[in-house]
Amino acid sequence: QVHPVESGGGLVQAGGSLRLSCATSGRTGTSYPMGWFRQAPGKEREFVAAITWSGFSTYYADSVKGRFTISRDNAKNTVYLQMNSLKPEDTAAYYCAAGAVSSSEWDYGYWGQGTQVTVSS
Repeated sequence: QVHPVESGGGLVQAGGSLRLSCATSGRTGTSYPMGWFRQAPGKEREFVAAITWSGFSTYYADSVKGRFTISRDNAKNTVYLQMNSLKPEDTAAYYCAAGAVSSSEWDYGYWGQGTQVTVSS
């Protein structure tokens, strides 16, 4: 079992930055490929970014490419999502998921509870 726990969400003005963290507990010492997804009110959950277990390869949705950066520190069992140049349309609950490098939520086996990001205009 892997238990992702997100943190770092909050309220920020458009153009600002936030860094989300996802700490995984459970099978310590085992690094999983990880992903970030988001879900805005009334919309389906969508892929944001993913990273391989080594951190050597990263993948992004077109909507965040060039603004968001996914990274990881395996010694801390933590994955990060640095979000810059935030836009009101980035407002959503952000979820961390473990177990795949995929844009499909169905490929991930473990999910966190989510952290809210609100971007004001």
